[in-house]
Amino acid sequence: MEITVNKTIEDSLTQAVSYSKYRELVASLASEGRSSAPQQNEQMSEYTVLNERRMKRWDKTIKISDDTLSALKNLERPVTWLVLTESWCGDAAHALPIMNKIAEQTDKIRLEIVFRDQHEDLMNMFLTNGGKSIPKLIVIDDMNSDVTGTWGPRPKPATRMVSDYKEKFGKITPELKQNLQVWYNKDKGQAISEELIELLPLELVSNGS
Repeated sequence: MEITVNKTIEDSLTQAVSYSKYRELVASLASEGRSSAPQQNEQMSEYTVLNERRMKRWDKTIKISDDTLSALKNLERPVTWLVLTESWCGDAAHALPIMNKIAEQTDKIRLEIVFRDQHEDLMNMFLTNGGKSIPKLIVIDDMNSDVTGTWGPRPKPATRMVSDYKEKFGKITPELKQNLQVWYNKDKGQAISEELIELLPLELVSNGS
């Protein structure tokens, strides 16, 4: 995938916030009993409070594997990770802290975050099976301004879990959501880390002869 960065992406980047700022915003919304959704309701507010707790826990406990750290040393050129999300999104609460933790390990990854419902044009450029699924990460090569890949809304094992469940039961249920949370907690971010590293422009290292 190679899409030249256009005005929509450029405009979104000018309005994006850092991870630390995003965390401040979500924490503030949670404390006020609100969410980032355009239309406020109790369910979205409850999800925001829950996600604030999840992110706070992940920020403290996530460990980056030696393989990931080794791969980041071979990052050839700088990239920007632009992520579409919302405070109420459960998958984002697991994924964003991992993205941030990886980005903190190198000065060649810049993580920027925007709210989906405030950036509809951008979201429509990066649909998943025709839907506005989040989180959606867009990888931008800073050297040539090309979009070189995307990720989201879930790592492959979790995506299969959802797909299999929907095929069997026809819809997403609270039981499935609970099963997903259990899976995320057991995986500890490893699947997401591995998939994100695959999207980076890594220098091929020769083992010599």
